[in-house]
Amino acid sequence: MTHEQMYEKLRAKPFSLDDGQLQWVKDTLASMDLKAKVGQLLCLAARSEQEDWVNGVFGTCEPAGFMYRPMPLEATLRFTEMLSKKPKIPMLIAADVERGGYPLVNDCGTEMGTPMEVAATGDVEYARRLGEICGAECAAVGGNWAFSPIIDIDFNYRSPITNVRTFGSDPATVRDFGRAFVEAVQAHGCAASIKHFPGDGRDDRDQHITITVNDMDADAWMETYGAAYKAGIEAGAMTVMIGHIMQPAWERRLRPGIRDDELLPASLSPQLMQGLLRGELGFNGLIVTDATTMVGFNAAMPRRKSVPGCIAAGADMLLFPKNLQEDFGFMMKGVEDGVITAERLDEAVIRILGLKAALRVYERKIPTLEEARAVVGCEKHRAWAHDCADHAITLVKEQPGVLPISPEKTPRVLVYPIEKNETGAAYNPDGPCGDFVRKLSAEGFQVEVFTPTMGTEGRLLPVSAFVDKYDLMIYAAYIPTKSNQTVTRIDWAAPVGANCPIYFHDVPTIFVSLENPYHLQDVPRIKTYINAYCSSPQTVDAVIEKLTGKRPFLGVSPVDPFCGRWDTHL
Repeated sequence: MTHEQMYEKLRAKPFSLDDGQLQWVKDTLASMDLKAKVGQLLCLAARSEQEDWVNGVFGTCEPAGFMYRPMPLEATLRFTEMLSKKPKIPMLIAADVERGGYPLVNDCGTEMGTPMEVAATGDVEYARRLGEICGAECAAVGGNWAFSPIIDIDFNYRSPITNVRTFGSDPATVRDFGRAFVEAVQAHGCAASIKHFPGDGRDDRDQHITITVNDMDADAWMETYGAAYKAGIEAGAMTVMIGHIMQPAWERRLRPGIRDDELLPASLSPQLMQGLLRGELGFNGLIVTDATTMVGFNAAMPRRKSVPGCIAAGADMLLFPKNLQEDFGFMMKGVEDGVITAERLDEAVIRILGLKAALRVYERKIPTLEEARAVVGCEKHRAWAHDCADHAITLVKEQPGVLPISPEKTPRVLVYPIEKNETGAAYNPDGPCGDFVRKLSAEGFQVEVFTPTMGTEGRLLPVSAFVDKYDLMIYAAYIPTKSNQTVTRIDWAAPVGANCPIYFHDVPTIFVSLENPYHLQDVPRIKTYINAYCSSPQTVDAVIEKLTGKRPFLGVSPVDPFCGRWDTHL
């Protein structure tokens, strides 16, 4: 494709450049040598504001941008200001703003809620609000690229990575909520990145630790995942993030006769990036890989081949070099050896510059601390977050007579914290379960936290030690989705499942899940079960309000919380 043909594409959706913006692209490209062009193919992770590290980066190359990991507000602004002084070409500044501004600004950003919590409201307006919070708070610290929305579909409840990060298992909900998010976030000058193409949520494995597979046939894929991507593209999504996920049916349709051992994850597949995404779906924006530090990328072929190979196959940008100096060398050698042709290199760079021009990065000023504080964690955003939680929390099962609870009816409460936390402890008093315990105590309940007592058969505490001592038992579960884990199931305590629910025949028992909506598979006989979809403080507040009858349950589950099992309905 010639430069002039590429420039015409930049006039079209999603970039829609005017003459001035297009001239900036042309002038910038003309000023670049090979090293500058190859540097633009890379986006790095930023975890620190240390200037020595930044200087080391720019000593190797000038990358297209950085994705910020969570930092306090003032540190984020200092980092943005530092980066504004280093490059010749203004930078893309991205963040994984999936729940709101909190994943970017970790001391005062708004956590609106997980996508699944948003979907549980049943109202697409909350998806627009989520997009607005993400876009406004990202822009308020100098950001211009949102690595969201997630438009994966949570078809497989065993997936350890999708779960509450999705808008649920209904393709129409995912399509409509994803489209609303795209429109809202881009209205604030932040490019959306719909992800993770060709779609997670079918496999029960995680691409962070292996190559995963979307196993749908081609037509069914187009009616579900394809419809969600089509909607996002029509809404103007400027970028698509490519997962290390295979889609064999479409590869076989686009390349008849392809062998099983030739199938590749989308991040390395010309059939999926060029044939399906650009061809069948008509995407004209920028393609960025998911993090290439993931095993799903590195297991496909040697890294010396995959680094230039992803660009040759159709990606415009590589996310997260594993080792900057080495990967930059791999990329340069890929150009020198013709793996990346001069035409493909310029096509990718022109799209990167087109995105920057569309966002007018060359005109942006660094927000002041006062300007940022007026937006990040503002009263309106926090009110929206509380309202979302109020409308999302779902009463899945109810035993008559248990709810609402009160200190008068059931004063003595035993809370079972079920969690996996960063410390590895069975219970973290400073975590979400601890927050639940404190807020329940503040309502006037006499709350004790269960601690397993070691023993063996014949030497364990008698049933009467529990039945006679407590009026109510509440399980508070915090087992969040995160990368590099294989399951989001409950690990019960020793000895012999000491904290398993076994007294519910004698003592009213409630199970509250603060994140994962699928715990009924492990506690099928629990008769009162609540899904909150999120562990934020405002969600815990709302859970307490629902339990005590101050507010009604309003949420509708966006997935099957019964996990397709008959016994979970008992």
